[in-house]
Amino acid sequence: MDSSEHGSPVISPGVAIGGTLPPGLTEEEAEEIQVELTKVDDEIQTLRQVLMAKERHAAELKRRLGISPLSEIKQNITKGWHDVQCSNAYLTASATLEDIGRSDAYKRTQETLSQAGQMTSAAFSTVGSAIRNRFGEMRNSPSFKTFEDKVENMKYKVMGRSNGESDHSPTSNNAPF
Repeated sequence: MDSSEHGSPVISPGVAIGGTLPPGLTEEEAEEIQVELTKVDDEIQTLRQVLMAKERHAAELKRRLGISPLSEIKQNITKGWHDVQCSNAYLTASATLEDIGRSDAYKRTQETLSQAGQMTSAAFSTVGSAIRNRFGEMRNSPSFKTFEDKVENMKYKVMGRSNGESDHSPTSNNAPF
């Protein structure tokens, strides 16, 4: 098999790629190196062919066993996660986080943040109650009643009264607040 079929250049004996021999290299040494290079290139090509044949054979065996590419990926991820969990870096970080979780400073910070959250929740609840009460007061105020009556009158003038509707405004009896 000629080495030019494998992508490596064929060099005439006595001539390097640049046209001249490198310093300190005789024509005979260059020829020996060229022959060795050709042999190595041939071996590489043979190994590539063998590897491709082995990969095809492995794929066929996996297919016959029912191992799909997806299950293979899943298995690789599981193995990778297991390897991470067993690594020194993960174990060290995990131990450090456990130590931090047991520290007094962490516990105090956690308690403080918990109290702040409870206080914030209570404050929002109080503000919500105050707003609800204020809207209730506004709804029962004479100004709002006058505004509500005007809107109702406008509605009746535009749409008219439907059958069975009484003369008093429906909103005045069923206040949602």
